[in-house]
Amino acid sequence: MEGFPGGATDLSQLQSTMEAVEHACSSIQMHVNPGEAEKIILSLRLSPLPYQSCRFILETSQIPNARFQAAGAIGDAAIREWGILTDENKRSLISFCLCYVMEHSGAADAYVQAKVSAVAALLIKRGWLDFAETEKMAIFSEVKQAILGIHGMNAQYTGINFLESLVSEFSPSTSTAMGLPREFHEQCLLSLELNYLKEFYCWAQASALSVTDKIIGCGATVSEDKVCSAALRLMFQILNWNFRQSTNTLGHSINKISASSYGIRHDAVLLKKYERSLVQPGPIWNDVLLSSGHTVWLLNLYATLRQKYSSDVIWIDSPLAVSARQLIVQLCSLTGTIFPADNGEMQIKHLIQILSAVLQWIEPPNVISVAIQSGRNESEMIDGCHALLSLATLTSTVLFDNLLRSIRPFGTIHLLSTLTCEVVKAHTVIRDEEETWASEALDILLEIWSVILGRTDTDKDSVSTEGISAASNLFNVIVESHLKAAAESAFDDDGDADYFHASISKRDERLGSYALIARVAADVTVPFLIKLFSERFALINQRNNTSDPTQTLEELYWLLLITGHVLTDSGEGETMLVPEALQVGFSDILEEAQHPVVVLSWSIIHFARHSLDPEMRRTYFSPRLMEAIIWFLARWVDTYLMPLDATKGQISTPGHEHGHPHGYKLSKKVLLSFAGEHNQGVLVLDTIVRISMMTLNSYPGENELLAVTCQKLFVALVRRRNICVHLVGLDSWLDLARAFANERTLFAITARLQRSLAQTLVCAASGLKDSEASNQYVRDLMGPMTAYLVNISNRNDLKAVAQQADVIYMVCCLLERLRGAAKATQTRTQKAIFEMGSAVMAPLLTLLEIYKNQLCT
Repeated sequence: MEGFPGGATDLSQLQSTMEAVEHACSSIQMHVNPGEAEKIILSLRLSPLPYQSCRFILETSQIPNARFQAAGAIGDAAIREWGILTDENKRSLISFCLCYVMEHSGAADAYVQAKVSAVAALLIKRGWLDFAETEKMAIFSEVKQAILGIHGMNAQYTGINFLESLVSEFSPSTSTAMGLPREFHEQCLLSLELNYLKEFYCWAQASALSVTDKIIGCGATVSEDKVCSAALRLMFQILNWNFRQSTNTLGHSINKISASSYGIRHDAVLLKKYERSLVQPGPIWNDVLLSSGHTVWLLNLYATLRQKYSSDVIWIDSPLAVSARQLIVQLCSLTGTIFPADNGEMQIKHLIQILSAVLQWIEPPNVISVAIQSGRNESEMIDGCHALLSLATLTSTVLFDNLLRSIRPFGTIHLLSTLTCEVVKAHTVIRDEEETWASEALDILLEIWSVILGRTDTDKDSVSTEGISAASNLFNVIVESHLKAAAESAFDDDGDADYFHASISKRDERLGSYALIARVAADVTVPFLIKLFSERFALINQRNNTSDPTQTLEELYWLLLITGHVLTDSGEGETMLVPEALQVGFSDILEEAQHPVVVLSWSIIHFARHSLDPEMRRTYFSPRLMEAIIWFLARWVDTYLMPLDATKGQISTPGHEHGHPHGYKLSKKVLLSFAGEHNQGVLVLDTIVRISMMTLNSYPGENELLAVTCQKLFVALVRRRNICVHLVGLDSWLDLARAFANERTLFAITARLQRSLAQTLVCAASGLKDSEASNQYVRDLMGPMTAYLVNISNRNDLKAVAQQADVIYMVCCLLERLRGAAKATQTRTQKAIFEMGSAVMAPLLTLLEIYKNQLCT
């Protein structure tokens, strides 16, 4: 090839290099002396001007791996030596790579052709800013002819794959490192986007059109299917591009305002969780994607093929079907100024068109769920869920619900509820694997619920009466399905085998989504939880000696988890507030004794109080159940116990009281005062402290339960000063402080938890009336352990005694307590903490000397 870099090379030398590379590749494959073989391949990659040798290997070698390595070496060397190559050298390298993949388009070793295509794409990008437009057009002219099928089906497929490599190389997330500044990559990206990306899309579309008649008919071969699926895949990849020049500022602003008022959301968050994003290519793409009828063509193509292959159970997962569905789902996310400023009419029509087609993938949900459980592939249904997620992301809650009403007698939320019901049922039945189709589908569907219900501008008025009823029905199905699964798993030997315990974070994420659904219809779902909890509690109270309570207790465990999420938010790092949906959801209930949230709260606290009875505790309150109780109490305390400003700011919420101001205010006041400082708050505070202390004493070795108690519940108890004021006056709290200071029972918990417990106890000093009282409280609390450290450091036999296991453990615990106390230092307790530090300074230095060579365990 004229202009190919590297100059003339002796044939014997070329042959020798090829044989060495082939031998190295074979050695690596056979695991024979791989280190030496890798050195040979590396020497090829690092050798200066290896192009003639690599070309010889590519054209001559019969070993695919050797050809693969030669292609990679061309790319590495060209990037490294770009500055010394002439323009003719660069063009020759690109031309060689493109000619090679076209000439070998039908070869069996497709991975070699893919590598050579990737190298050609790399070299084109590296010279993008150097090449004249005429040179680029010359390169792409040949590629276009191949893609349009002029050189045959194999070349057509190869040309599409080359463009896929090129687009991938120009995309920042998949580009190859070249050692060049970011500005270079940005310039290449913008140039390709402005001048070629749309054209590439049109070529791919034309390529797909050229073979679809045969595919729809009966004369198609495997080659036509490959070309069509590759073209659709390229179109999907192009639409997945992060468009930079998609809008002008003025047009975007006008379109955004008008469309937003109609329910279209341009500010929707990216769907990064599922590796998807909004598609915003700008107005210049309108003719290709919208006005040309492209979307309708794609939908009709898939529907026709789906009908044609309805008896073929594996077609749904074929490359052609998958590529078509991916592109359809991507078109669901089309938004921005590609649509005219027409109050969202064209975009809404576009979304309804796609939704109409997607319905075939997910309707009727019960039939599809049964079919999947009987062996049908689930990929189509999963893609349907992704399409619904894109629709929900792009629309307001009201518009999302209304999309379906133009083609069905019910709203989209009703369909979403029905679909979620079936997936939940399947999910709670399939417990053999951690991740199943039902688990994947449920995650997507719950994400949709979180999108439409979790927005800051979403309230109960945004959801129709039908939607509220659908959410209520869904929550009932969720709870009943999970209760059934909990009862069935109660006798599992492996405690971690429960389907909802595979991951605590995953479980809590799902429960949080369930809670959003429940709160939409709180006036129905909270009484439903009361009924279920009361029934299970009654079964416990009515037990006889022959009945086994295990299943009921497992159900209670799950009810505690879901109830905790419904009544409270996680509040990590934030002040816990009563969920707004619960504040405004019971405007017609003005009496405390009748308020469902109050009734449910007292029911659970009354149940928890039974754990103080030794016989009841031994029979019913396992460490697992107690863990759920303590977790619930921690969140409940943070939210409902003696809330600050219970008669002020939290009561009035503008926008929700129109028409019922008096009822809403009184209902909210009930929620914010039923466990207040001047009502039953002190009594329940005392109960919770006694339950906590009992937990520390009665469940030794149950580290997860003790950790929740020390790091969650106690922390919640001392978070606010107004609670600490009452806390330090309780006999139960003083008993806990005395046991901590003077008894050895609490040393059964781990050293790390000793630190947390000490910090909590010292934090409570903020509730005492003055600085002197606070300092004395800290002295009484920490004095005995300070004295112990002083006494043990002064012993004559310290070196011998210090190596005893119980002494080492005691010292570790006391040091952790000192750390916790120091961490809880406040202005009013600085004096006592300083005295403690001064008293233990010398003993600590002595102990440091003793234990300086102690091995950490």
